[in-house]
Amino acid sequence: MKDCKANHSIKCVVSSCDYHCQNENYCSLDSIRVGTHEANPTVEQCTDCQSFQKRK
Repeated sequence: MKDCKANHSIKCVVSSCDYHCQNENYCSLDSIRVGTHEANPTVEQCTDCQSFQKRK
């Protein structure tokens, strides 16, 4: 992402996301949506950042 403005309220280490600030481990979005792929999530691995967009 060009001209990335890091949101220091959202830490992120997923460098393959288009919203990841490459020079810092932060997201550039104002907010993110967290969801799940499980009917009854019980551990953190059941949750997902649904704002993820693969870097082009």
